[in-house]
Amino acid sequence: MAAADAKWKTTALLVIDMQNDFILPGGPMHVIGGQDIVPNVIKAVEIARSRGITIIWVVREHDPLGRDVELFRRHMYSAGKPKPTSKGSTGAELVDGLIVKDDDYKLVKTRFSAFFNTHLHLYLQGAGISNLVITGVQTPNCIRQTVFDAVALDYQTVTVIVDATAAATSDIHLANILDMTNIGVTTPKLEEWGSDG
Repeated sequence: MAAADAKWKTTALLVIDMQNDFILPGGPMHVIGGQDIVPNVIKAVEIARSRGITIIWVVREHDPLGRDVELFRRHMYSAGKPKPTSKGSTGAELVDGLIVKDDDYKLVKTRFSAFFNTHLHLYLQGAGISNLVITGVQTPNCIRQTVFDAVALDYQTVTVIVDATAAATSDIHLANILDMTNIGVTTPKLEEWGSDG
């Protein structure tokens, strides 16, 4: 049991972009498979809390005028359009059932990778984290970019929970899961990860 406890102390769970604008139908950034994984993401957070795993809420929050948005998305912030995940908006909030608690850490990003132009790596190093577990949306973009950066930064293990991540279609999701498996990422289902250790 001591080995398992030590393992969890060096592990962080990243919950990526589980925000209303990505998850709820009709949202300007809606990911079709996102709503289906909400119960599993909630369960993954509960398991992480029970193990004492650090929980990091990775969210997109943008300037309402879109000045910090990728060039290919800036048209979405023109006058009269909904402003996806604008800072302080309802769309930028986490979906119901996901709650940031006092011991959790919230990280704001403006690009796909949670590592790009953020202090995530410094935070993880300072906390002694060498193992990452990834949940959220969407697999070919924010999940994949974060995972590839984590591998490039030599995190000891990078795990993507297959049924607590999602994309627009299951084919896209599974193709990206396969690509990540091919670079050494572990890809268990929630039940398997939950029974580990």
